[in-house]
Amino acid sequence: PATMTLPVEELVRILHNGAAFKAEQEQMKKDAANETDAALRAAKRAASASLADLLGINMEGPFISPVKKGAQDAQYILACDADICRRFQKAANGLVKFIGLAPEEVSREQAEQFIRDVHGEVSVSLAHTNADYDSAKAAFDAGADHLVHMYNAMPPFTHRAPGVIGAAADSPHVMAEIICDGVHIHPSAVRGAFSLMGKERMIFISDSMRAAGMPDGVYTLGGQDVQVKGNHATLVSDGSLAGSVTPLPDCVRTAVRTMEIPLETAIACATIHPAKSLGVEADYGSIASGKKANLVLWDRDLELKAVIKDGYVIAEQN
Repeated sequence: PATMTLPVEELVRILHNGAAFKAEQEQMKKDAANETDAALRAAKRAASASLADLLGINMEGPFISPVKKGAQDAQYILACDADICRRFQKAANGLVKFIGLAPEEVSREQAEQFIRDVHGEVSVSLAHTNADYDSAKAAFDAGADHLVHMYNAMPPFTHRAPGVIGAAADSPHVMAEIICDGVHIHPSAVRGAFSLMGKERMIFISDSMRAAGMPDGVYTLGGQDVQVKGNHATLVSDGSLAGSVTPLPDCVRTAVRTMEIPLETAIACATIHPAKSLGVEADYGSIASGKKANLVLWDRDLELKAVIKDGYVIAEQN
């Protein structure tokens, strides 16, 4: 899950709620493990398996650029601040895995100091930024290691001004997200991203907002009205793209069916690559002995057949 640019107190509340949910999950697992009655133990394990594992939280704001804010509320944008970042992490009980930064919004020294200050506590991503190549490369060299939704909410990649994208390509430790919903990015640009970054550094994300799976209509995102029509979500105020309403499995299907990304590459970009970026690849992201028994089964047409969570079949299609 991801947070947006909102008032600090509201973000603290959201992060606290995430930590409380995580604690509830862990308690359910402990209760199941400690249950002496075999039937009750199995029932409790199955109930625990029905919940998605909350592995972390991605904060896209509030340390972003007003120029590239996208569907975020500019009045709550702040300059990067290590103390505020630590307050977020404390509220989340360590669940914040990524926090976005627009390095050009402060001096280069301040941006680099922020990255060094929070290094080891949270990964810094470049997000909603108008940085040029030099500013972005300096941030990556200082330890930022993630690029939020490549191409979107950042300067375009051109031959004289490669910008954030060029800086990410020149920083081998940086992983890059991409939205393959068929709306945000042209298929040619998706293929170009793989050529530029290399397939091992690409991560598929949905960028979905709360209207995903819902009928057409008006919904809210960060306190702003969003019009959803088909697979497009746009701000009512100015028509800007407001995230996505395409679930991740459909992004994988689109990448394979219409963008010419090989199936095995697309699957890796939705599984083991994000697991590595989160630092949880020992338990998640691939099928191997000792890892979580979490599996999604598709047929040859990439249609869903079953979902297995913690070894339990929690969804099945005829």
